Amino acid sequence: MPVITYREAIRQAIDEEMARDERVFLMGEEVARYNGAYKVSQGLLDKYGPRRVIDTPITEAGFTGIGIGAAMAGLRPVVEWMTFNFSLLALDQVINNAAKLRHMSGGQVSIPIVFRGPNGPAEYLSSQHSQALQSLFAHIPGLLVVAPATPYDAKGLLKTAIRNDNPVVFLESELMYSWQGEVPEREYTIPLGKADIKRQGRDVTLITYSKPLKLVQEAAQRLAETGVEAEIIDLRSIRPLDEEAVYSSVKKTNRCVIVDETWPFASVASHVGWLISCNCFDYLDAPVEIVTSEDVPMPYNHRLELEVQPTVEKILRAVERAMYKPIGTFQ
Repeated sequence: MPVITYREAIRQAIDEEMARDERVFLMGEEVARYNGAYKVSQGLLDKYGPRRVIDTPITEAGFTGIGIGAAMAGLRPVVEWMTFNFSLLALDQVINNAAKLRHMSGGQVSIPIVFRGPNGPAEYLSSQHSQALQSLFAHIPGLLVVAPATPYDAKGLLKTAIRNDNPVVFLESELMYSWQGEVPEREYTIPLGKADIKRQGRDVTLITYSKPLKLVQEAAQRLAETGVEAEIIDLRSIRPLDEEAVYSSVKKTNRCVIVDETWPFASVASHVGWLISCNCFDYLDAPVEIVTSEDVPMPYNHRLELEVQPTVEKILRAVERAMYKPIGTFQ
């Protein structure tokens, strides 16, 4: 099976869907002539031309609104925000138009649009350009929110998102674009709202999504060296959420740690933790633990930048609290 990067998986998904359906087009800042800020769209302008790969002005509210209008008219736009930090300028369009028009039209208007780009902390970008904003979008009824962590999941979920008749917020990461993984050459899609068990375990459930998956996998390996077998649930899809997979795992392990790189207050982690506490209360042997970024703006200093985010050591300490005992020195 071919091994490709996350970047290439995203490109393949867009390319294949543009070839399959002439209504699909890509628009955003620098997606055409420059091949994308992170080279995700490399080669697509040459293949499909400027009518379907469209460079936009630096006006997020404007081109996001054009994309929503195009979706209302029957096209299937893929709108790339150069970074989700810039999506804040388009929130009125996303929240008050994309998310609500199907409801307000009594189902007469569909909004088949994908908003995609890098989300979450990167490096040396400081407070205004290194934010994890998934909780904001997940809060809004009418939006679907997807956050894959592997090339395989990214390609399959993006193809599904492009075919969906609802607005989908598709979260990537600057630091994940070079990650590699196996992706089959055959056609495949992955349904939204279906979590994936990345590792089977019996002692504690580790729930995460997007970039923190690698931290969680490293923590699980360290735990295994001490005799603790952690089960890893990769949510992949935040809204809809695969509650059945979450509850099934927690009922088996009786302990849970949720790892989320956004801030703790009103986060995805806090909501999932509440769901577990409500629906698995009799199965829990300890309170649900969450590991998030610290509740501060992102520092520019690199050592501080790393310190405020989830780390393997923070995950291990949370597991210790959930198990009520030290599980190793973790040196």
